[in-house]
Amino acid sequence: MSVFASLVERLADLLHPLFGATAAAAAIVLFTALVRLLVHPLSRAAARGQKARTALQPRIAELRRKHAKNPEKLQRAVLELHAEEKVSPLSGLLPSLCQIPAFFLLYHLFSSSSIGGEGNGLLGHQLFAAPLGDRWADALAGGGLFGAAGLVYLGLFAVVAAVASFNFVRAKRVPLPRIGGGEEVAGVGAITKVMPFLSFFTLVTVAVVPLAAALYVITSTTWSALERAALYR
Repeated sequence: MSVFASLVERLADLLHPLFGATAAAAAIVLFTALVRLLVHPLSRAAARGQKARTALQPRIAELRRKHAKNPEKLQRAVLELHAEEKVSPLSGLLPSLCQIPAFFLLYHLFSSSSIGGEGNGLLGHQLFAAPLGDRWADALAGGGLFGAAGLVYLGLFAVVAAVASFNFVRAKRVPLPRIGGGEEVAGVGAITKVMPFLSFFTLVTVAVVPLAAALYVITSTTWSALERAALYR
């Protein structure tokens, strides 16, 4: 934690001439962008895998029909199909899994009052009037919804809502995979209807985690939206 705290402090020092008192917040955004840049090759691989899995859905639906009364044989057939087409069912999870350690590092770093036996100086940094170690509840308790810190959160919520709406519109435009005769693949329709709403759960995350971790989530979510728009054209 001490090493990570030192990294954030050094990034903040580098950015201070440009961002002044909000340099630590800018450092978190930059750190998030660097993490996402490192993960980008995995995201590209995940996009290729997603397209390949979507193309396999009609064939998997046919296997479900063929082996409806034999779940074990169905499972073997689906795994063999993925192996034959060299498609990993889990490839889409790798970009998200690789980001979890970075998120929890930030969460823990800005939730701890001390690091290495010394006071956590990072808690003194702010994004405008909102301390990076505080949560939305602290902003509401300190000045209310339209207080100085509360307004910072309202701005962040607006960004999250805009990104979620962008994801929602894009997800609604994605055509459902179909099998012969135009029939929808079983189960996929229901999942596709739910998926566009998942982006809005980011609002809950931003509201309950420390502001520094919320900045990571917002930056990463925005990056994902733009990245998916480019990779899934």
